[in-house]
Amino acid sequence: MLPNRRTAAAAIGALALAGALISAGPAQAESASPAPAAPKTAKSAPKGDGAKAICKRLPKTQTRVNTALDRLKGDPTVLGSVARLEQRVANAQTAGHTQVHDYLNDRLTFRKSLLPTLQKRQEDLKAVSTWCSAQDSK
Repeated sequence: MLPNRRTAAAAIGALALAGALISAGPAQAESASPAPAAPKTAKSAPKGDGAKAICKRLPKTQTRVNTALDRLKGDPTVLGSVARLEQRVANAQTAGHTQVHDYLNDRLTFRKSLLPTLQKRQEDLKAVSTWCSAQDSK
């Protein structure tokens, strides 16, 4: 009696699998040549400039920018500082590791370019802070 149950279970499983494959066939045929999808767009255009959200996030944003500037301006003992990377570039050059020197020098160039960008952002955030304070008093 046990072999019959196994055979019946196998037959039912095979039928279920065949049914799933047959029903999936037309769905795959329809999706085989899909029309190009349009880019996702918002349901409507923005109604404002998001000033309320910017003012709400302002303290965290200022902290993040100040932390990044402090790190970049740090001495050679500070991870992520320009001075530390300059020291690594010098070490690679004295060791004669030209490929490592070139790689680190490129990173140093980029890291130095972050300083003016973050300083400008810090100035902009001060102006936004002043504006947000003026809006709160209205």
